[in-house]
Amino acid sequence: MTKLYRIAIAGLVLAAGLTVSCKKDYLDTVPTNSVGASTAVASFNNAIGALNGIALTMCSQQYMSSQGFCGENAIMRLYENYPSENYNYNAYASGWASIHNQTFHSRNNSVYDFYAWYYYYTIIGQANSILANIGNSSATDKEKAFIEASALTFRAYSYQKLLLYYCPRWSDSSNGTSEEGKKLVLRIDESTGDLAPSTMADIYKQIYEDCETAITKFAESGMDREAGKVWHTNANVAHAVYARAALNKLDYAKAQSEAKLARQGYDLVSGDKYNDGFMRPNSEWIFGSYGDASENQWYWTYGTQFSCNGYYATNTANGGGSISIQLTDRIPDNDVRKGLFLTPDKFPSYNPESVFTAFLNYGLDAVGNSYVMKNEALYSEVDAYIKRMAVKNVTVPLKAGLYHVGDQIKFYVFDTPGVSYLPFIRSSEMVLIEAEAAFKQNKTSEAQAALNTLNAETGRTPGYSCTATGDALWQEIMDYRNLELWGEGFEWSDFKRWNRPVDRKSWGNGGNAHPAVAVKIATDAYNNWTWVVPQRETDYNKGFNVGETAE
Repeated sequence: MTKLYRIAIAGLVLAAGLTVSCKKDYLDTVPTNSVGASTAVASFNNAIGALNGIALTMCSQQYMSSQGFCGENAIMRLYENYPSENYNYNAYASGWASIHNQTFHSRNNSVYDFYAWYYYYTIIGQANSILANIGNSSATDKEKAFIEASALTFRAYSYQKLLLYYCPRWSDSSNGTSEEGKKLVLRIDESTGDLAPSTMADIYKQIYEDCETAITKFAESGMDREAGKVWHTNANVAHAVYARAALNKLDYAKAQSEAKLARQGYDLVSGDKYNDGFMRPNSEWIFGSYGDASENQWYWTYGTQFSCNGYYATNTANGGGSISIQLTDRIPDNDVRKGLFLTPDKFPSYNPESVFTAFLNYGLDAVGNSYVMKNEALYSEVDAYIKRMAVKNVTVPLKAGLYHVGDQIKFYVFDTPGVSYLPFIRSSEMVLIEAEAAFKQNKTSEAQAALNTLNAETGRTPGYSCTATGDALWQEIMDYRNLELWGEGFEWSDFKRWNRPVDRKSWGNGGNAHPAVAVKIATDAYNNWTWVVPQRETDYNKGFNVGETAE
């Protein structure tokens, strides 16, 4: 990691002139290598600016990469959404089939293999520079504690993510001690020399320690992030990262307890308020991106390509992605979350023969380079439904006028071409962690109670009451997690943790996947769903001695 880590540390940024009197919350930054890491945290305001720099990394196009490698939204789509079972990319699926179908996992010279490594180690390097220099800051002891806690949480977040992509399942790791799991280098200071990779057990131990220390220091500081600034961390974020790490480590008791703590003060949104466009923070956003137009990724924002009213859905036939009806067929039709997808149950004129072309358009059939109306009644029903469900005071969804089976009207933008905030951690996810963790501890009633909290008490599934047990309960937990968190960047790593194959079906076989991605991916395929260590790392860090070769 010698070269990459130097780049990462150089990426630490501070806010220039950021004070409490600023009228805008933009992430105005200058590179640390222009001023020195110590200057970046010389005062409390500077240190807050350095944390802003990490937040900016999470929502910026990365300078040393090519198209679309732009922070957390790239992780969500390339590493989680595309290769999942229930995310369809309509007309563009064939062009991205290699990513959907996981065939790049062993290509250690590919930017797709490299990006997540580079991105998360950039954040780790930034956090480590803050931690190494904050002691000399003019900030008060309480302010220093807050900055340290924030940086530790960013570092733990990044290591937890790296484990998902570059390490095997915990269940396959001999409790974290296997040689196959020795893939990540544990950097907790500013050193850049050669360093051998650590075991998964060691990485998880550091995550646990970072989260515990962060939680303690947040409490010692007596401080919280400014209201609404979800791109900064706080004690709730630390608890949430702890819960995620514990869940993937199969430490179910810890996952359950930390998830409960993480969602304290972040109330679940009620069913009648659920359809808010997922474009701005609401009461249950624990952590998310900065999303104002002042920091616009333009073409590569998540909203440009994957919102229902962004540039793609407004100007192209592709829409903003669609959900698999393999999943929604198992969800009650009155569920408010199912209401955010154009599933066949909603339209009286629907029949299988009324869906046309390889991209499964409602009512329209492709003839050459144009479309011909084949079922006007169905098309009108879909169009009316979209207008009725559209979020108010923003551009209308799917303006291009082509509607695919399963199209989403969940994600919106509030400015062009794709400006929005993105949720990274919501309290709904924490309830689902509680449900899964309780089930895995044979606490059936607690798992049922968690699903009731999410579905019944919020009114998201009117009339819902969880009485399932055994395999049926486990299926409900998985289904509601897949539905609730659809498009938010979870499902691939969930299936990996569950040791569950991806099985996408085409239209004639009961699904709505594009033929190019209508495949079954076994859990032991493609390097056991594990990305290899990038060649750019092994070339420069001689602590590695792996026999991987580029394909």
